Amino acid sequence: MARERSGPTLAHLVLATRLKMLREAAGLTRQHAADALGAHPVTVRRIEQAQTSLDEGQVRSLLRAYGLPAAEIDEFLGKLATANLPGWWHPWRAAMDPWQLDLMSVESAASMIRAWEPALVPALLRTRAYARAVDDALRPDLSAAEKDARTELLMIRQEQLRAQQTRIWAVMSAVALHTRVGGSDVMAEQVAALRAAVDGPDVTLQIHPLDGPPHALTGTPAITVYRVEAREIPDRVVREGGPAGSADVWDASATVTDYRLLLDYSCAIALHPDKSKEALS
Repeated sequence: MARERSGPTLAHLVLATRLKMLREAAGLTRQHAADALGAHPVTVRRIEQAQTSLDEGQVRSLLRAYGLPAAEIDEFLGKLATANLPGWWHPWRAAMDPWQLDLMSVESAASMIRAWEPALVPALLRTRAYARAVDDALRPDLSAAEKDARTELLMIRQEQLRAQQTRIWAVMSAVALHTRVGGSDVMAEQVAALRAAVDGPDVTLQIHPLDGPPHALTGTPAITVYRVEAREIPDRVVREGGPAGSADVWDASATVTDYRLLLDYSCAIALHPDKSKEALS
């Protein structure tokens, strides 16, 4: 029985993507693959997009149809058990917005995360109190318990990223330092946390001053770009700013490159990281 959906792990994504690549290399359509399974092409699409767990019998039939030697089939099948395990975030699925479910596998394997925030501190650099206060202001649709769960999940995500030594390169407007989120104590704690974070090796922060010129991301909502060191998995870009709990997520190379260039242009005229540290003082 398939487990309750909580988004695929990176191992699952890699195997699903390899199945698609093997089918295409064999010159077969999804209809051909579906015929080998005795199923509908939609089933093949769901398998290739990691929208369902990988069934050993189905995968074996597909690999045979794609002409893989027996030894390679056995090697592939040997990875299924790990791929089908739920991610660490599985118990927290109720605290996530739907778009986050499919993104957690990418975040949990990201080597670098770049972020732009127009008016607030970037989410992955927020303190517990600041994050809770943001949800109090921006998510009135959620109950107190749901907000508490979201805050706890964010703290765990930050711990996971520190443990895997993911680099975070964020750029934000100095508006965030002048927008009172929570009380003065919350803001003081948040600024102190930013100072501590940028003193470490894995966080780079650049700030656009209030009296600075327009830049490439002026007027753009929050952007996050995820870089994963796995050739089968494309980078992701997430743009928030729509209705509460929604976001646009893209993995097309051209789109990701466009947003990465916007971040580059914006960072080029933001305060240097050393000057940004001074701004936090």
